[in-house]
Amino acid sequence: MKPDEIRKMSREEREQKLKELKSELITLRYQAKMGHIDNPAKIRNIKRTIARILTINREEELGLRRGKQ
Repeated sequence: MKPDEIRKMSREEREQKLKELKSELITLRYQAKMGHIDNPAKIRNIKRTIARILTINREEELGLRRGKQ
């Protein structure tokens, strides 16, 4: 997910997406541990998306604005 897409979401939608991604990350880590993962790069992408969501949530809390000006 791109940051612009995340910023367009409401706070509740971001929180729901965050829960989904964390759950998927746990599943993928388990699959990787068992040696049954198809796409190992997906773990990295999910971790980055989680970080983006958390960063945007924090920016919102602090009242910072980013993006096109």
